[in-house]
Parts: sequence; structure tokens; C-alpha cells
Amino acid sequence: MTEVKREWLETDYYGVLGVPESASAADITRAYRDLARKLHPDRNPDDPAAEERFKEVSGAYDVLHDAERRKAYDQVRKMGPAAGGFGPGPGGAGGFRPGPGGAGGFDFNFEGGDLGDLLGSVFGGAGGRSRGGARPGRDQQAQISLDFDEAVRGVTTTVALGDARGGEPRRIKVRIPPGVTDGQRIRLRGKGGPGTGGGPAGDLYVVVRVADHELFGRDGANLTVTLPVTFSEAALGATVAVPTFDGGTVSVKIPPGTQSGRVLRVRGRGVETDGRRGDLLVTVTVAVPQKLNSRQRKALEAFAETIDESPRDHLERS
Repeated sequence: MTEVKREWLETDYYGVLGVPESASAADITRAYRDLARKLHPDRNPDDPAAEERFKEVSGAYDVLHDAERRKAYDQVRKMGPAAGGFGPGPGGAGGFRPGPGGAGGFDFNFEGGDLGDLLGSVFGGAGGRSRGGARPGRDQQAQISLDFDEAVRGVTTTVALGDARGGEPRRIKVRIPPGVTDGQRIRLRGKGGPGTGGGPAGDLYVVVRVADHELFGRDGANLTVTLPVTFSEAALGATVAVPTFDGGTVSVKIPPGTQSGRVLRVRGRGVETDGRRGDLLVTVTVAVPQKLNSRQRKALEAFAETIDESPRDHLERS
């Protein structure tokens, strides 16, 4: 039988989550996640009101996301003050107030359990004994810094949490999968704050920060690299050795007439994630010499005299 709590009579959990009583399970979960994200203590470290509101939202979700508990909650609410079922007795003393069945009787309809057990679980006494409900632990967040190589290849490391146990920080082993990206969050179920009353522990979210690499960048599963070429290589075409992340080089063909900024793809030389390997994206940049000797200058001047088209013709026409 579902355990029923006195607070169910006093708290409108639908109102706490901001959803109607007819809300679907998906609507309830969506509302909870939105509120929990805004009110989480990690985002509001110096706001006690937000922390208290977070606890209320968590308590409401704990009841409404479970179909059996939600059904019991709805039944109890029907017997509460809004339906005339419970309320102050004569002279203000606690007790029962006649329901729709009229004086001397109560129109209760609780499905799935014995009414005596139900009332006992709420008020204590012969029908049962009041017990504190299980509460899930708080989710926690930690941050970890990785080298570019560690993020690409994956690594197993540890993260220290500030909640000391026995005078020492709590250390959690974390397996970082290959291909993790900067800012990605890794969820460790049951590694967050401990629950109370037998409730489950919260989750731990590890935010990954990845350092830059001196040569390579990331574009999802693809690695990126910039390849400088000379004017003659870009104009005439060439085959150039390009470094790879795994070590060594790969030969990349520069087609004649390659423009600065063109991206060439080397397949299968990127990051391996989920059994799939990305590509190496090579961005070509034409390196313009900053100093010319007399022979080079004369050669370029002679070349310039042979050009009868301007690359800016389209600008002049507009």
C-alpha cells in the first residue's frame, strides 16, 4: 500500500509545479526539470529561498511522477478541506468534518488500500503510525579539466567533491569517454548527495573543460588543422605532408588554383566516438611573403603584367 502523508492534505503539489491536475506524466516531468534547473542550489549558492523552493519542487515531483502515489494523493486531496472531508472539529479542535455523505457519515473512496491504514498513515494511532517519507538526495555538480589529448582518447580520472566525509573530500572515479567535448556534462547516477529516510542518492554531473591544442581543433567528431601553402603551390598545385593527431603525416593533394580558405577532407583521421571515426579537415591558407629579394620582385612584376583580369571585377560591376 502507498504510504500517505499528512502534508498531502496541506500542499497543492500541482500548484507547486505550476501544472493543472489533468497534466500528463510528460508535462509533470517537463515542469519539474525546468524549475529544478532554475532553482538548483548550485546555480543559487547564496539564495536560501531558492533552495527551499527547490526542495518543495522536488517533493512535489517525488509524489506526482509516480502513478501509484499520484493516484493516492488525488484520492486524499478529495477528502481534504477542499472537499469538506477533513477540517477543524467543534470549537476548533482537530478532527473530521462531515463530507458529502451528510452528518454522521463520511463519503470516502480510497482505492488500493484499507481506509484504516490510510488514516493511520496520515494521523498515526491504531490504524498505523506516521513515518517520515523517503527523500531523494540533491544532485551535485563538479568540474574537471582535461588536456586536448585526454579528451580525444578518453581517460579515467577522479573528481573531488567538497562535501567532506570523515574529514576528507569525497573522491569519485570518473570514466571520460573518447571524444568528449568542451562544456559537455557527464551524468553519474547515484553519486550525488545522499538521500534521507531511505531515499535514493542524487546524481553527480561532471562538466568537462578541454584545453586547446597547439595545432589541432575540434568540430564535433572531426579534427581541424590549418595548412599554410605558398602562392606557387596554391596556383600550380602540389602534394603536401600534413601532420595527423595519431602521429606521422598524411599526404594531401592541393589542386591547382586552390583559394585561401578552401577546406580539404582527409577521411577517417578524426576523433573516434561511438565506434565511428570522424575526418581531418584541412583549411588551406596562402602564405604571402613579407619580404622579397630583387629577383623575386622582378619575377612577380613580370607575372603581374601577364594578368588581364582583376579578381575585383564583380565589385566594380556592382
